[in-house]
Amino acid sequence: QVQLVESGGGLVQPGGSLRLSCAASRSIFSIYAMGWYRQAPGKQRELVATITPDSTNYADSVKGRFTISRDNAKNTVYLQMNSLKPEDTAVYYCKALVGGKHYWGQGTQVTDSS
Repeated sequence: QVQLVESGGGLVQPGGSLRLSCAASRSIFSIYAMGWYRQAPGKQRELVATITPDSTNYADSVKGRFTISRDNAKNTVYLQMNSLKPEDTAVYYCKALVGGKHYWGQGTQVTDSS
């Protein structure tokens, strides 16, 4: 079991940057897969990026702009978002797969300020 708390969202102008953080309540060293998802108003939740000890994976819409990383010592997963676009506006959620179960955070809002 794990609890996840996202932070770092906010208002951002097009072309700007934000770094989201996902702090876990326990060590993530043994958590194989973690990821970021987002849900825009009126749309389904979609994958943004995932990370394992061996690889990272990105949605086509964010490739080259977003970077996912993990710091096992801080029990935290990050999402660096650059060159933000209005269509990136959404609630961003962190997810961890532990023991075959999916655990979600409460989400953090990212909003285009234009």
